[in-house]
Amino acid sequence: MIPDLDPGRVLIRLACTDGQVSGVQVSSERPEVLPLLRGRTTGQAVRIISLMFALCGQAQTRAAMLALSAARGEECTPMIDVEVQREALREHLWRCLLDLPPLLGEAALQQEFVLGVKAIAEGRRDELLALLTRPGIQALRMRLRQLDDAYTSASHFLPIFDARNSLAAWPRLSAEFCRRPEWNGAAAETGALARKHADSDPPSMSAHWQARFDELAEWASGRHATDCVGSVSAVPVAPGIGRALVEIARGLLMHEVVLDGDVVTDYLIVAPTEWNFHPQGVLHDRLLGADARDRGALRQQIARLVTTLDPCVPWELEWA
Repeated sequence: MIPDLDPGRVLIRLACTDGQVSGVQVSSERPEVLPLLRGRTTGQAVRIISLMFALCGQAQTRAAMLALSAARGEECTPMIDVEVQREALREHLWRCLLDLPPLLGEAALQQEFVLGVKAIAEGRRDELLALLTRPGIQALRMRLRQLDDAYTSASHFLPIFDARNSLAAWPRLSAEFCRRPEWNGAAAETGALARKHADSDPPSMSAHWQARFDELAEWASGRHATDCVGSVSAVPVAPGIGRALVEIARGLLMHEVVLDGDVVTDYLIVAPTEWNFHPQGVLHDRLLGADARDRGALRQQIARLVTTLDPCVPWELEWA
């Protein structure tokens, strides 16, 4: 038995002065997994992790199994895990066909979503490809292209890592890194756009959605490499210590475990939400200086931004 676990939240606190947002605090507040896993056997740890994470459950369980195997000395070179990839593609469909249309003032594409999920589950790439060319979905993508929402951000895009080359960037993970992960000393975005980003492209909120559509189309066309969504890898860090990396819909997921025999003594997880909702990340940069004269309109803007960045936990807004 494991106790009821508070999934945590993304908390956004705003201070406003003279009709503008003058202060932004963004924090991803999630309970640590270590108290639940310390002292557990490896089998118990996998079962607990599979129960803890409602979203991306397949990816979280696979990451746990790979990290534990790596702690025993077994390396996994980068490869596509079919079930993890299908889970991620279903997440993309949910966001693009159910969440996105209402943000643009349109009805959710529920029928297309059901058909798309079925095509992915059955591995029918041609059916998904045909679905993505339907007029309703094409019109949705055209609406995105017409949006002028490019932004300048102090954050940057996280490169693609596998478990082995991640050791050069982060020889070991820590609890502080899990709360506020950084690359080259700064906040970094992860996810579909980061996997596809070219430095010459102006970043935008609409580009995040187009990148999700693109990953769906690439799978449907059979065009994907081992560093795309669904990629998994693992590496022994030291005797009894293993790390696994998984590219999920929201971005890079990292697990690192320390074992004493078959017992967990330390366990660290860095989820995409901690990257994308970093205190100095893109949400902070977009909101600082925003027009705050109409708080209702500002809240709607924030809801669109948060939905675009896609946290795996609920979010709350507080006014200072």
